[in-house]
Amino acid sequence: MKAVVMNDIGGTEVMAFIDRPDPVPGPGEVLVGIKAAGVNFMDIGVRQGMAWTEHANPKILGVEGAGHVLALGDGVEDFQIGQRVAWIYHPGSYAQKAAIPAHGLVPIPDAVDDRTAAAVMMQGLTASHFASDFYPVQPGDIAFVHAAAGGVGLLLTQIVKLRGGSVIGRASSQDKVAVARAAGADHVIVDRDGNFAQEALRLTEGRGVDVVYDGSGPTTFQGSLDILRRAGTFCWYGPVLGGPGALDIMSLPRSIKIGYATFFDHIPTPALLRQHAARLFDWIAQGRLSITFGGDYALADAARAHAAMASRASTGKLLLIP
Repeated sequence: MKAVVMNDIGGTEVMAFIDRPDPVPGPGEVLVGIKAAGVNFMDIGVRQGMAWTEHANPKILGVEGAGHVLALGDGVEDFQIGQRVAWIYHPGSYAQKAAIPAHGLVPIPDAVDDRTAAAVMMQGLTASHFASDFYPVQPGDIAFVHAAAGGVGLLLTQIVKLRGGSVIGRASSQDKVAVARAAGADHVIVDRDGNFAQEALRLTEGRGVDVVYDGSGPTTFQGSLDILRRAGTFCWYGPVLGGPGALDIMSLPRSIKIGYATFFDHIPTPALLRQHAARLFDWIAQGRLSITFGGDYALADAARAHAAMASRASTGKLLLIP
């Protein structure tokens, strides 16, 4: 089979499109023919040496995708040959085939196509965790969503709106405003340098927002603190862009609550993974949640997809099509 590996830590030049042996499903595993693989900032972090350092190079990149069952390992009873499945985390998903533990797979309903299923898994479950577990949005809440035209931001905006909240979005350029508004953002602030706080406070008449969802790195950290209401919640994520540095908890203002949201806490068991994925699929089938696709790339062009994501110029979800 063909796969995309990283031969070393570094830029896109360390990525290679090569032949690898076909995987064989072991006990409890399912062999899947991959139809679409999601591209995530996590993949860039792995390439840059921020994760998976315990695994020797060369190693296949990617964690998320959708495909069709080709073969079953011993003991697998939940799936059948030909069934369509998706997954959120299986290292080695930038490939034509993968042997994936059955407990990490979810069935794809007929109403959802393979591309959409692959696109919604990591970013959709992340957004769902942020808005329903980490800070359960209530009717009337005001949420501030950074990178509102990105993959997570577009889904998060829609889920906040589904739960009865309103959204102030932040986008890095004027050409992303229409995309964020189409997802339901009530206001969009254009800002690249972290100078959004004054306008956000004006829009809330000085009260501040109930929750900030910030995956934009240290540049926006202080501004996100500044726009929270008393006892507001700061949901921080996105380690690829770096952290804010050491914090003095005694200096945090206005009794705010701050934390790092890890999406695996949303799906700690196979049952919860399938339950929350099924809810996303239901929203899509009902027309209540939509995916914005930022571009399809051939598997051989994975390096180009990484470059597009790193440039912050893309909107929506990037996919690799084996």
